[in-house]
Amino acid sequence: MIKRLCIVGVGLIGGSLAMSLRAAGAVEEIIGCSRSSANLKTALRLGVIDRFDTDVSKAVNNADVVVVASPLGSVRTIFEAMQGRLASHAVITDVGSAKRCVIEDARAAFGHIPPGLVPAHPIAGTEKSGVNAAFGKLFQDHRVILTPVAETNSDAISCIEKMWKITGAEVVMLEPDYHDEVLAATSHLPHLLAFTLVDALARMDQHDEIFRFSAGGFRDFTRIASSDPTMWHDICLANREALIGVMEIFEAQLAYVREKVIEGDGEAIKTLFSRAKSLRDQHIK
Repeated sequence: MIKRLCIVGVGLIGGSLAMSLRAAGAVEEIIGCSRSSANLKTALRLGVIDRFDTDVSKAVNNADVVVVASPLGSVRTIFEAMQGRLASHAVITDVGSAKRCVIEDARAAFGHIPPGLVPAHPIAGTEKSGVNAAFGKLFQDHRVILTPVAETNSDAISCIEKMWKITGAEVVMLEPDYHDEVLAATSHLPHLLAFTLVDALARMDQHDEIFRFSAGGFRDFTRIASSDPTMWHDICLANREALIGVMEIFEAQLAYVREKVIEGDGEAIKTLFSRAKSLRDQHIK
C-alpha cells in the first residue's frame, strides 16, 4: 500500500497509473501536480487524483512515492524543485522513453543519484494525450522496464516493481544505455518516420487529394504521428545519439531498396519483403 503518491504530470500515463492503483486499492492518497491547473481540475473532477498543487516543491511534501510523468525536457527542472523537499524515505521514479538522460538530470539536480531513484519506462500508450485519455487498464499485459543504477537501493526497486505489477504489467530490468539503444530502434525511429512521412506528403502538390485517398496502411502506419509533438521532440533530443545510429542503418537500407527499385530487381525486393514478413510474424503476435 502506498500511503501518499504524488504524480507530476497527470496525463495519459500518469492518470492511467493513478486510476489503476486506485482501482486495486493500492494507494491511500494521490496528489497531482502540473503547470496547468485546468488539467488538474479535470483530473480532480474525474476522480483520478484527490488533490493537487501546481508547485512541485509543495506537491511532493511527505510523499512516499513520486512519479515524474512529464516530458523529458522538463525532468531536470522538476528534480531541482524537489531538492530538499522530499521525505527521507521517498522513492522517485519516472515514465520517460529515454533513461540515460533522466539519470544525468538527477545527478545534476541533486548533486548525486538519490538511493530512492528508480528510472522506469512503461511500454504502453496511445496516440492520444491528456488526462481525459487515461484509463486504468492501459498497462495490462504490457511491459514496464526498470533501469536502476548502482546507487539505487533494493527497497526502492522492490517498491516500484510491486507498483507496476499491481497494474497488470510485466516488469523487466535493463541497463539504461541498452534500454536507450533498443527503444531508439523499436519506438523512437518509427515515430520519427511517421511524423516525417506525413510532413513530406503534406509538402507535395495536391496533398489534400493524397490524404483524402489514403488507404488503411497509411492510416495504420501514421497513427502515431498524432502523438504529442512536445513529448516526441524531447525524446528525439534526449536520445539523439542512439537515434542517429539507427537512422543511419535505416538510411542505408532505404538506399538499397531504392537502388533495387531503380534496377527493377524484383527478386531482391521480394526477398527483402519475405524476410521482413517472416521476422515480424515470428516476433510480433
